[in-house]
Amino acid sequence: MSNEPDLSLAVTQLMKGVVYRDAHERVWGHLIQLQSRAREYVAVLGLEVVIDEAEGYAFLRQRPDEDDADAERVPLPRLIPRRSLSFHVSLLLALLRKRLAEFDAQSGDTRLILTREQIVEMLRLFLPVSSNEARLTDQIDSYLHRAAELGFLRQVKGSEQAYEVRRILKAFVDGQWLADFDRRLAEYEELLAGDEDL
Repeated sequence: MSNEPDLSLAVTQLMKGVVYRDAHERVWGHLIQLQSRAREYVAVLGLEVVIDEAEGYAFLRQRPDEDDADAERVPLPRLIPRRSLSFHVSLLLALLRKRLAEFDAQSGDTRLILTREQIVEMLRLFLPVSSNEARLTDQIDSYLHRAAELGFLRQVKGSEQAYEVRRILKAFVDGQWLADFDRRLAEYEELLAGDEDL
């Protein structure tokens, strides 16, 4: 068995999704050693490799459309689909991102683990008051499921009630996104307050 870094293995795993240092140790090692070759390889497909060695993750992103400098060139089709998020899933991600920033400022630990109940309480503050608790719980569970599908949450092994907030969230929810979302959230809170006054 060869110890040579394997470009095919690294790129194939990236094509399947996010590569985490803790979950894909072998592939991570190959990718770190071959990152310049991996970047060249996927660039042909209109993709770029994003590696955050400090946080321990890597993923592929569609390269932004270049300016029409070369009008003769046909634009490449998107390989990585854009996903639209509902307001409530966006709200959940913004709240998780803020909690992650607070956690990083206050703790030396690298894993933020939240219970389902903690997440429900974070969200409950921003949801309209409902007399149907079971329906509200089902809705929140669907938001948690969607966040996990997108790779931003991972259920802790052995516990159905605890989730790890994945650090890749920092790459998708940056300061500008949070600022824009805070503005929209303030507008939403005003609407909710207006509904309660009726």
